[in-house]
Amino acid sequence: QVQLVESGGGLVQAGGSLRLSCAASGSIFSINTMGWYRQAPGKQRDLVATITSGGSTNYADSVKGRFTISRDNAKNTVYLQMNSLKPEDTAVYYCNAHTLIKDRDATVRALEVWGQGTLVTVSS
Repeated sequence: QVQLVESGGGLVQAGGSLRLSCAASGSIFSINTMGWYRQAPGKQRDLVATITSGGSTNYADSVKGRFTISRDNAKNTVYLQMNSLKPEDTAVYYCNAHTLIKDRDATVRALEVWGQGTLVTVSS
């Protein structure tokens, strides 16, 4: 199996910055797209940003120019640098990864994995 462990959430004032990290571990054969999603109270989970193994990125319009997603393929880790934070960025942020894993019988199969979430609170 594969686990995603997130870190870096917390409380910050509007205009401040935070950096989230998400490290993948387990029986990983390869990781394709990794991304960040967020869910505010009472709302659905929405895309924040994604990055492919080749480095192509995609952002939600609401975070373009403020957030930057990056990854270290050697460490199976994805990052989200969040600048100019706004109160409306307050949410639980979830890491996501589209992986290929190797089972005990050496079979390789696709597995989508989610992290446990990390809370980001932006005060006004």
